[in-house]
Amino acid sequence: MLQSLAYLILKTLGWRLVEPDERPGRVLIIGYPHTSNWDALYGLLVGLALGLRANWAAKDNLFFWPLGLLLRWLGGIPVNRRQRTGFVEQMVGRFAHHERCQLIIAPEGTRRRTKGWKTGFYRIALTAEVPIGLGCIDYARREAGILAYLTLTGDPEIDIATIAGYYTNRSGKRPELASPIRWLDQAQ
Repeated sequence: MLQSLAYLILKTLGWRLVEPDERPGRVLIIGYPHTSNWDALYGLLVGLALGLRANWAAKDNLFFWPLGLLLRWLGGIPVNRRQRTGFVEQMVGRFAHHERCQLIIAPEGTRRRTKGWKTGFYRIALTAEVPIGLGCIDYARREAGILAYLTLTGDPEIDIATIAGYYTNRSGKRPELASPIRWLDQAQ
């Protein structure tokens, strides 16, 4: 029922859902561009409408009482970005222990413009040996969902170029805040 309701809401608001035919049981989905608080609401609706049973990572200070209870119930995983907590290893472990596991991460780690993407999602997907889903909420086209599912090659330069190709001409709510699709450690 929630799936149908979410689909109806999105359709009424003029959004079209996109997703390739074959969804892997274990997948790490990246959400890009992430430029607005509205992305969370639309992302939740898209996930429900597509029937995803995904967890998603967000900064831990959003998980205050009582909102934190709701966010966890909706699949939220708090991330402490102020110190190293072994998040990558924890998520790899989650994939190892669950036959069906879907995790959503914003590769920039924030709604603000950054010089590039963090590598955590990439390291999780490679180590856990899971494909990545290229999630997108494209405000210009009013399309939302998964653009493609990719198996990483292990060559970071080839993989980031392939990913960038799928996101060409995709626009967040605030396009000026979209980070360039390149590894943060290569940013100039």
